[in-house]
Amino acid sequence: MKEKKNTLGTKLLMTALFLGVAAYFLIEALQFLDDPLTIILAYNYQVESTVDLAGYVVRDERVLPDDSGGLLRIQRSEGERVAGGSTVASVYADQASLDRQAEIDNLENRVEQLQYAQDLAMAAETTRKLDAQITQNLLSYRQYLTAGRLYDAEGAALELRALVLKRDYSGGSGDLSAQLQELGAQLLSLRSQSEGSVRRITSPESGLYSAEVDGYETVLTPALLESLTPSQLSELTADPATVSRVGKLILGTDWYYAATLSAKDAMALQDRQSELGELSLRFSQGVNRDLPVTLESVGATEKGQVVAVFRGNSYLQELTLLRQQRAQVVTGTTQGIRVLKESLRAERSYLDESGALVTEAATGIYCLVGREARFKPVEVVYSGDGFVLVRPTSTKEAYTLRPGEQVILSARGLFDGKVLLD
Repeated sequence: MKEKKNTLGTKLLMTALFLGVAAYFLIEALQFLDDPLTIILAYNYQVESTVDLAGYVVRDERVLPDDSGGLLRIQRSEGERVAGGSTVASVYADQASLDRQAEIDNLENRVEQLQYAQDLAMAAETTRKLDAQITQNLLSYRQYLTAGRLYDAEGAALELRALVLKRDYSGGSGDLSAQLQELGAQLLSLRSQSEGSVRRITSPESGLYSAEVDGYETVLTPALLESLTPSQLSELTADPATVSRVGKLILGTDWYYAATLSAKDAMALQDRQSELGELSLRFSQGVNRDLPVTLESVGATEKGQVVAVFRGNSYLQELTLLRQQRAQVVTGTTQGIRVLKESLRAERSYLDESGALVTEAATGIYCLVGREARFKPVEVVYSGDGFVLVRPTSTKEAYTLRPGEQVILSARGLFDGKVLLD
């Protein structure tokens, strides 16, 4: 009998405990539903207006003749400016000649490094300068790799190797004259052996060098752009006969971007350019900056589409490898304070002197200031997907919306001055 009483008491105790916990959560839920206060933070934001494009980069290009008939070694880096008559590439009669040239280059580098160490007398200042140059070169090498600029990365790697070797020599001591004399004799012997086995290809005129020949050099020229139609641009193909191992020269300083877009968008871009003076073009890859351009021409309308030609005259050395590209034209930017659309109110409510609730038409948002709700009037400057950009319109300090403020997203019975926190 005693055991049965204990069992009944335990059940009653557990039941009472369960009911107490359930009552607690029920009260909390009712309090939340009675006044579901939700806040978010306002912050500065910027939205760009853009027009998406797909087209071709066009340059004035001259393909260098490829009549080498031997082992070719390019002497210029991508995007490097070369003068007329200067060496672009070397042609070697056989592999032994090419190997000999590689040995000559290696010896010349060692001579230059030893002379550097000798001239600067291996002072502590020298090593600090070299350390700084090595650090900077490492950063440049990483940036080139990240941007996909492999030609520049290769040049930076060679320069880095030379700097490291200089750093090694600068830490040593002793007479370097004997080493320089020995290297000079080796160079003299190798150069005499290479005479007659090397032919140089020179630049016929000045320009930027590019090793990339893609076949568009002769079918897509600046002279053809004004008469180009959307159908012609879409059917454009490279000329398979245009090939060269030597590369090409890019002439002048101007470059063009030809793309098909709607006649309506082209007219809007013309109007925008009249306002701004120029536009900004942003390629999807290859260049990590916005490029200033002007809308040079708009072709004839074909089924509602036109060919728009943009002209630029800066950063040409970074565009030598670009051809078929997607891009955006940035037509403008809108700045404001970003808040969710749900927080925007079309009315302001407040209590008058008699305690009656008064409502008036006004665009704004409620913010939590201290313990109270405060209505802050705003103007919507941009409407996006689920958010808006607003600008404060009140001249009073206390009612001016600022970034970082707590915007009330939801609260029951909200009015200006309502106490929300006990």
